[in-house]
Amino acid sequence: MKKLRILRTLQERGTVTATAEALHMTPSAVSQQLTGLAKSLGVTLLEAHGRRVRLTGAAELVLRHAEEVFAQLERADAELLGYLQGEAGQVQVGAFATAIPALVVPAVQELRRTHPGLTVTVREAEAEAAYELLAEGSVDLALSLAAHAPTPRDPKFSRVVLLADPMDVALPAGHPLAAEPELRLDDLANEPWIFGSSGPWAQITTAACEDAGFVPERAHAAADWSAIWAMVAAGMGVALVPRMAMRGARSGSGVALRVLSGDRPRRHVIAAARRGSEGAPGLARVLEALCQAAVAQNPDDVPLHFRRP
Repeated sequence: MKKLRILRTLQERGTVTATAEALHMTPSAVSQQLTGLAKSLGVTLLEAHGRRVRLTGAAELVLRHAEEVFAQLERADAELLGYLQGEAGQVQVGAFATAIPALVVPAVQELRRTHPGLTVTVREAEAEAAYELLAEGSVDLALSLAAHAPTPRDPKFSRVVLLADPMDVALPAGHPLAAEPELRLDDLANEPWIFGSSGPWAQITTAACEDAGFVPERAHAAADWSAIWAMVAAGMGVALVPRMAMRGARSGSGVALRVLSGDRPRRHVIAAARRGSEGAPGLARVLEALCQAAVAQNPDDVPLHFRRP
């Protein structure tokens, strides 16, 4: 590229001496570079014209193609600058199902408005799969619940707390406690419960109930929120439901959603990146957008800056 730039400058300046002055080179160095370019291309680039030289037709042809190369390099430089400033590039996010509509989609929508050159691709994955994808480099960020994230001492990952997601209780609309003014979890100790037979939701429900002083009796097992909602509406039991998953759901249709103000059970949502990568500008933009989406979800239960537990 240096030789092509010298040839283009010669076309603009007209003489080897003027070219050398413009490029802060000696005239002999300019001549050597142009001789080397002519040999590598196998054509004559310069011809004598009185005391001066002029470009041959072959040189003019080379420069026409070179201008396209120079333009492409300028575009590449501009894109690289955008990448280095976090304005462009691609960030891949692996996230569990309920985090996608609640956090990831709003973050992507905001980034499309503020940083249109930054592309975010999303892949649904539960915790174990998400961290495998993160470790192998298939995703750049993994969203999971804190209970299923790597420990803070894991040297492979850097963790960011996004949200403390409150859990409310869903009761059949006609339940005697549906209108109780100060409902607590232990008021529901004798109720039939609906939660997963294994996995994260079973652990979260049993842990919250045990913290309230009882072990919940699982009457029915389900992991899908629409299935849980339908069973509660049918009077088959009660269930803890994360507010993030129920965003947009309303009491009615046979279900009463109640806030457990006394117990205030929470599940913490974590974003993790490969350690050392979290400072990459594009990744930092996505983390910032996710944090803002978390603030919008529940302003009272979100860190207003990134905290690494």
